[in-house]
Amino acid sequence: MINALSVDVEEYFQVVAFAKVVKPEDWDVFPPRVEKNTKLVLDLLAEEGVKATFFCLGWVAKKYPALIRLIAQAGHEVASHGVSHKPLFEMTPEEFRKEARESKKVLEDIAGQEVLGFRASTYSVTRKTIWALKILAEEGYAYDSSIFPIYHDLYGIPSAPRRPFVIKEHNLKEFPVSTARLGKMNIPVAGGGYFRLFPYFLTRYLLKRVNKKEKLPFVFYVHPWEFDPSQPRIKAPLKSRFRHYQNLSKTKKRFHKLLKDFSFAPLKEVLKSLESLPKVSLKELVDEG
Repeated sequence: MINALSVDVEEYFQVVAFAKVVKPEDWDVFPPRVEKNTKLVLDLLAEEGVKATFFCLGWVAKKYPALIRLIAQAGHEVASHGVSHKPLFEMTPEEFRKEARESKKVLEDIAGQEVLGFRASTYSVTRKTIWALKILAEEGYAYDSSIFPIYHDLYGIPSAPRRPFVIKEHNLKEFPVSTARLGKMNIPVAGGGYFRLFPYFLTRYLLKRVNKKEKLPFVFYVHPWEFDPSQPRIKAPLKSRFRHYQNLSKTKKRFHKLLKDFSFAPLKEVLKSLESLPKVSLKELVDEG
C-alpha cells in the first residue's frame, strides 16, 4: 500500500512550543538551520527514490527561495504551511485568509507548480477553527491535512474520521493526521514527536496495523529540525523542551528504516488514488460524538 509522506518545512525556533519564549521579531537573532536540515532530508529521500509533500512555511520560502526551487526540482510536491507559523486559534478569519492566499502565491511563483495542499501550524484546525476549511476551499486549495483525531492540549478533533474524506459543503479533501485504533483509543503514530518518543518497533507495528488490518493509507510527517541533534538549545518550560529535544539523535536512523519498511508518495498522489471518499459535513465534524 502506498502511504503519504510529508515534511513540514520550518525553523527549529519557530515551533509553537517555544512561542512564549521566542517572539517572531527575534527570529533573525537565531542561527538559521532550515536550509542545511531540509537538504539532509532531501538527500535521504533521494537515496531511497522516495517523493514526498513539503509543507513549506511562507516565511522560509521568502527568505530561502532557492530551497523551495530545489524541493520542486527534485520532483517533490510543494504545499503550504501558512506564512507566520501562527496557529489558527490565534488568528482571525481575515488574517488566515491573507496568509492562505499569500503563501499559495509565493510558493507557486517560486516552485513553478500549483499548490494544492495546506497544513495548519500545530494541526490547529479544531472545532473552534473549523471556519478555516471554507477559506481554504475559496482560496483554491484542493486538500487539507490539519485535523488530528486525538485528544491533545493544543489541538485535535477526537471524533473526526480517521480516514481521508471530503468536506461536503466545500468539496475540500481532508487527509487527517494518522492514528492507530486500539480499543476505543486513537493512538498517534503519524510522526513528529511521537516518532521520536515511541520505540521504532512500536511505530512500525501500529503503522502496519493501519495498512493491513484497516486497509488504510497513512500520512506520516517529520520536520527538518528533527534531524538536527546539534541545534542550539532554547530555554523553555520543561514540557516544551521534552517535546522538542527528545531523541533527536535517533530520527535519522529511524527514518531510514521507515523508508525501507513502507512505500510512500506525495499526498496529492495518494489522495488521487483513493476512490469514492466518504463525504462528511461540518456539523458532523464539530459534533462531540
